[in-house]
Amino acid sequence: MDQESIVYGCIKDSIQGVGYRDRIRANREAMLTLPRADNWPFLCQEMFAIPALDVLTRNYQTEVMHFGASYKAVEYEWNQWIEQFEALLGKMYWVSATVHLETELCGTHTFTWESSRNYHTPGSGDMYVQCQWSHESSLGL
Repeated sequence: MDQESIVYGCIKDSIQGVGYRDRIRANREAMLTLPRADNWPFLCQEMFAIPALDVLTRNYQTEVMHFGASYKAVEYEWNQWIEQFEALLGKMYWVSATVHLETELCGTHTFTWESSRNYHTPGSGDMYVQCQWSHESSLGL
């Protein structure tokens, strides 16, 4: 059987204050620049819940843009996946972003991006990432 990797997570942004509709619009446009799934990129439009512009937000304080996909052993090309994800984040407004990578052999990795300010603005490059790893073995090790 082939090694399957599951990648999922969310990008969070504040909807408080003036200009949140512009933030939602910018984030939507950034996600729509991603290629379509038929080109088989690491990141594609179809894996994201892209915010709608014509609906008033139903969220309380935070816009949550979730995503997920199944890959064949993406951990071997993880640096490329991260590079594309960070390029997307670079075009967006966000408060934090979390990615979970579940692999059959290497366990689960959780990556969290944060800005050193209250939120990231497109093009600022103001982000840092932390990684946490956990692995459960069925071998009793």
